[in-house]
Amino acid sequence: MNFSDGLFGGFWAYGAFFPYVLLLLWAVRSAPWRRLADNDRIHVWMGAIVVLSVLWSLKAGVKPGLNLHLLGATALTLMFGRQLALIGLSLVLAAVTLNAGLKGIEGWQAFALNALALVVVPVFVAHFVLRFVERFLPPNIFVYFFVAAFFGGAAAAVASGGASGLLLWSAGIYDLDLLMSDYLAFYLLLGFAEAWLNGAAITLMVVYFPRWVGSFDDRRYLWQKKEPHS
Repeated sequence: MNFSDGLFGGFWAYGAFFPYVLLLLWAVRSAPWRRLADNDRIHVWMGAIVVLSVLWSLKAGVKPGLNLHLLGATALTLMFGRQLALIGLSLVLAAVTLNAGLKGIEGWQAFALNALALVVVPVFVAHFVLRFVERFLPPNIFVYFFVAAFFGGAAAAVASGGASGLLLWSAGIYDLDLLMSDYLAFYLLLGFAEAWLNGAAITLMVVYFPRWVGSFDDRRYLWQKKEPHS
């Protein structure tokens, strides 16, 4: 979903910049930038941003603010961690917003609201699912694939849709019945597509390019030597 200019009032649209900017500053300051210097991962990170920018441009919707598109947030989080994923998806959203602005479709007023719903929420949900897998589930490669990647992708998409719907309902833009029937139900279906997109991408990268996936530790998931976490 991408909120368009004028959909929310100034209190919502501009007020959202405060928490988003704080989170973005935290991500920039705490991001493991050195990780991008290893094995030319910066090219992979930048390439992922370009691919997701194209993916986010492919969306469907019938009413303002009720657009559906794939996110890829879980795959980016599993590859680079939540800070770099948050920064990367912010760049994706900026590229999509700039492209829409050049076409006269929408502008930057709702950028922070879009970022909170489409970037922050799915990234942190994907991170939470990964931490749950690492702390509470057996150190098995199939657990990583099916829970962290597949289920994590679906959970991130549904959480993003729920956050977007909550914003629309709280601001009085759409009533709950319309959101449940015309939007949230379809987001559950999108969750399956998101699960397959992220799960398949992570599976292929672990098989052929395991160094691209920063959260995958072959000592843990292949040799089942669980690493302690602080």
